Amino acid sequence: MRLKQLRRKRGISQLKLAMDLGMNQNSISRYESGEREADYQTLIQLADYFNVSIDYLLERTENPEINR
Repeated sequence: MRLKQLRRKRGISQLKLAMDLGMNQNSISRYESGEREADYQTLIQLADYFNVSIDYLLERTENPEINR
């Protein structure tokens, strides 16, 4: 998942991201390391937060644009 890349590009910490999304920092860390996979609702939250498609977040495409 591109979570770490997107977070660093924005210049925010795991703690800041977790607080913004109402999660704990440990969950963000586990998503970034691949220890844990995000559920559907979390994927939607992350994609909305970074304004990218879920496919981009999951590295299924190189195009970050959302098709609505």
